[in-house]
Amino acid sequence: MKAEQRRIEENSSRAQRWHLWGPYLSERQWGTVREDYSANGDAWNYLPHDQARSRAYRWGEDGLAGISDHKQRLCFAWTFWNGKDPILKERLFGLSGPQGNHGEDVKELYWYLDNTPSHSYMRMLYRYPQIRFPYEELISRNGSRSRLEPEFELWHTNALAENRYFDVEITYAKAAPDDILIRATATNCGPQAATLHLLPTIWFRNTWSWGRDNQKPSLREGRPTMIEANHHELGSYQLHCKDASKFLFTENESNRERLWGVLNRSPHVKDSINDAIVLNRIEVVNAEKIGTKAAVHYKFTILPNESRTIRLRLRKIDNRPSGASHSSALAGTSRPSLPTGERKRAGERAMFSDFEEIFAARKAEADQFYSAIAPANLTTEHRAIQRQALAGLLWNKQFYYYIIGEWLAGDPANPSPPASRWNGRNAGWRHIYNERVMSMPDTWEFPWYASWDLAFHCIPFALVDPHFAKGQIDAIVREWYQHPNGHVPAYEWNFSDVNPPVLAWAAWRVYQIERKQTGKGDRAFLETIFHKLLIGFTWWVNRKDSKGKNIFEGGFLGLDNIGVFDRSAPLPDGTHLEQSDGTSWMGMLSLNLMRIAIELAMENHVYENIATKFFEHFLGIAAAMNNLGGCGIGLWNEEDEFYYDVLHTPGGRYLPLKVRSIVGLMPLLAVETIQWQLIDALPGFKSRLEWYLAHRPDLASLVSRWHEPGMHERRLVALTRGHRMKCLLRRMLDPQEFLSDYGIRSLSKYHKDHPYRLLIHDEERVVNYEPAESQTGIFGGNSNWRGPVWFPINYLLIESLQQFHHYYGDDFKVECPTGSGTYLTLNEIANELSNRLIKLWLRNEKGERPFLRASAGAFNAATDSDLYWFHEYFNGDNGGGLGASHQTGWTALVAKLIQQQGEFGTIENGRQIHKGANSL
Repeated sequence: MKAEQRRIEENSSRAQRWHLWGPYLSERQWGTVREDYSANGDAWNYLPHDQARSRAYRWGEDGLAGISDHKQRLCFAWTFWNGKDPILKERLFGLSGPQGNHGEDVKELYWYLDNTPSHSYMRMLYRYPQIRFPYEELISRNGSRSRLEPEFELWHTNALAENRYFDVEITYAKAAPDDILIRATATNCGPQAATLHLLPTIWFRNTWSWGRDNQKPSLREGRPTMIEANHHELGSYQLHCKDASKFLFTENESNRERLWGVLNRSPHVKDSINDAIVLNRIEVVNAEKIGTKAAVHYKFTILPNESRTIRLRLRKIDNRPSGASHSSALAGTSRPSLPTGERKRAGERAMFSDFEEIFAARKAEADQFYSAIAPANLTTEHRAIQRQALAGLLWNKQFYYYIIGEWLAGDPANPSPPASRWNGRNAGWRHIYNERVMSMPDTWEFPWYASWDLAFHCIPFALVDPHFAKGQIDAIVREWYQHPNGHVPAYEWNFSDVNPPVLAWAAWRVYQIERKQTGKGDRAFLETIFHKLLIGFTWWVNRKDSKGKNIFEGGFLGLDNIGVFDRSAPLPDGTHLEQSDGTSWMGMLSLNLMRIAIELAMENHVYENIATKFFEHFLGIAAAMNNLGGCGIGLWNEEDEFYYDVLHTPGGRYLPLKVRSIVGLMPLLAVETIQWQLIDALPGFKSRLEWYLAHRPDLASLVSRWHEPGMHERRLVALTRGHRMKCLLRRMLDPQEFLSDYGIRSLSKYHKDHPYRLLIHDEERVVNYEPAESQTGIFGGNSNWRGPVWFPINYLLIESLQQFHHYYGDDFKVECPTGSGTYLTLNEIANELSNRLIKLWLRNEKGERPFLRASAGAFNAATDSDLYWFHEYFNGDNGGGLGASHQTGWTALVAKLIQQQGEFGTIENGRQIHKGANSL
């Protein structure tokens, strides 16, 4: 077994706890809901960036390129100072939601370059200007811009002129689960010598100031090149600092005097190290060299194109069970025959004697691991894109701590929060107990989990670490997350919001991916998730089908800003919205649960009854959505041959909202093919289906070839098929509507020249095609589904086309692109869409990479050709990356697309030439 794969197996079985340390330190804790104790829920202004360096956090920590243990008790991160900034660079800077003209936005340059599932090897790059960082300019220039203008970015200032910046490459390598080697190499990319202060910083999360845990950990200088850390749960660690010159110690406690004008209990507070370096106030750090926060101060003057490297090692020194025993004797041992001072020096030399050897070994093992994953016929460029996408996904694993009951009640040592909180945000989720590592959409812009994002993350995660992927899905439906009524929490800004029900799909896909890799699926995982999702399904039926007609009103459902109004807000006069996407998501969920039940029934026939239940649910939804026999709303518009949301007024009127958006393409997602042999193996399920369809012949027509026994072919169950499917594909594959060069747009380009207008109570609502940033604030500053390409929906559409192809085969062809005269099979169309998405990062014939078209100034053309960003969404016309620049959550799905394309095709001249396809 390869070294990294062995570590993953050891971690999964807990033989060695390689997950103990990882990149679990957030890039932003300030401005989060969990730190907000205001009366009105104004999280951004309750704890802004300006207070972050001075104020002790209650629910987590943040840092630059940092790591922590998996409970974030002990943290390590990097601090820089160029000698000109007004503050130390301890954390990434960005605009809050109200400050940005398109919402919150990080204003820094950094890249996640490499990572392994056990975090045995991690690498990232941070770019730090040599001149004063333009904090004020970034705030003021964005504040003066309208939503019609793009964001003002760091590379629009002169901060990077003439390459006057430092590139700092930060790398971690594990010698053992709790023995971590740390290296930072700073390179002067500018034309003149420049000074850089580097302050690797270690500290304890503040757990002692709130009146709930009075056991205070401690840091102290062990010897001139070592800091010792002692924690009552974690045990004792040493941070060895090669060539250290000076240590600075303080306490991770709020500077009450700066924040609130209240006398500090001690001069040693959270921002004391900042003041000691920037303001030369050396008296504010602890001369006794003890505390709960400490930094090592290195100062270099670096010549142009030269580099300086710092080496450190963080290792456990006692036998407390925070990690497994060391796998190698890499630390120096004392030699009694030597004098004490010489023994110490010998120990320090031994501590770093194998430093480069270990780094080289971990790098080689990471190369070996990813080489084994990537199909042999991938190009070097495809491999680089896939590896960095997976690296970003792994870097985005964060410790998330948020116990709602304690948060609402406040802490014994602090004033009680406003009483309004008991009826405010998340007050109905007092059972939630968040205290674990979760996959985040983005470590700065979205440093919190979102349940539907998480489902998509788990697909690429399953390629490299199925155990972690399964654990994430399992966690979100555990009793300390899922509401007792079955509702799955959405995200911290509003756990009660409604996310698309994609967890069943994700669980089934992770199960299939692992089965393909190992030859055996984890039935216990699948069964556990299925039982919890039964409760979630019941919540949807009871809460979101107001009239009991199998037409659903999900509300937000992830697709904010795509419609005429905020779909989560109540409509006037009791009018409600019958949603095409809400109903489609429920059709998809029914089929997902039916398919899981069939799988479980292969070993336990009790599940045959439940499989039938979901089959019946699906047929009811399909009948209602298509108004079969006049028994439903009818979201299909015969005139336009498209699905629309429908406004249902108290007076019984139905008004279709004729917006051509991906809402109307969602019915394509509800599709499943079943092998007849599989049904034959389940006689109870088969007999119930035959009885049901015999007595409901109107619904039998919704299942293709149901009455053709003996053909041993697949049966198709889908919300839309045949003529209606072709109608949807005709629009979807039309370059003048949904099809862009880089995937499927979220809104038809038809609305560029034909805006949709709706008059409601003398107020006109307009939907325009917006290929890039949002020009409306219907649902927050950075919400934008009005034209850009989004990876999650594109990915689901590709899988749906593959499912349809499983049934229709190679004889069924559709014109693609519409109007081109070229006809392709559905599988070929799925491959074409996959390659259009992958093309976002590939160099074209001019050497351009489309994702850079919105941020080319951020990348140095001479040095950054192998660096990638994985954005939240992409310009619907030119493919430029937009939104969160490091959204390696759902956009990491490109790694799975590359994997699939490589496995079922060959590559010639950078293009994929296909032999076949498989949705696995």
